[in-house]
Amino acid sequence: MSKTIISDTSCFIVLSKTGQLDLLHQLFGNITTTPEIVEEFGEKLPDWIEIVAAKDIHKRHLFETQVDKGEASAMALAFEMENSLLIIDDYKARKLEHTLNIDYTGTIGIIILAKQKGIIDSIKPILAKIKETNFHISAELELQALIQAKE
Repeated sequence: MSKTIISDTSCFIVLSKTGQLDLLHQLFGNITTTPEIVEEFGEKLPDWIEIVAAKDIHKRHLFETQVDKGEASAMALAFEMENSLLIIDDYKARKLEHTLNIDYTGTIGIIILAKQKGIIDSIKPILAKIKETNFHISAELELQALIQAKE
C-alpha cells in the first residue's frame, strides 16, 4: 500500500512561486489536500491534486487551537489516514506532528528527495528562487539541505 501524500498550503505556494509545483506530481503522482488549504492557496490546483475533507471536525477544531485552519485540516486528515506523509513547514505544527507520530516532511525535504530521485540535477537553483520569495530559509537549514543533497 502506497502512502497518501498530503500537502499544506506553504508547499503549494513555495513550489508554485518557484515554478516547481510539478515536482510533487513527478515524485508522488497524486497529492491530497483539504478544502481549507485550497481556499488558503487561492488559485486553481492541478487535476492531480485530490481534495479530501477530514471527517473528524472535533479533532480539526482541537488542532486549530494550536495552528492555523489549513494546517489543522491537513493534520486532522493525516491523523485519519493510516499510511500518510504530511508536507508541512510550520514549526509549531511539526512539533505537534512529532508528538502525534504523524509522518511529515517539509518543502525543502521534497526538493532534496527530487534530487535524490534524479528528477532535478541540483537543489541550489531552487533554493536561490525560494530565497527570492517570502519563505524563510535559515542558513543552517540551507546548509543541511545542501549536505543531504550532496551538493
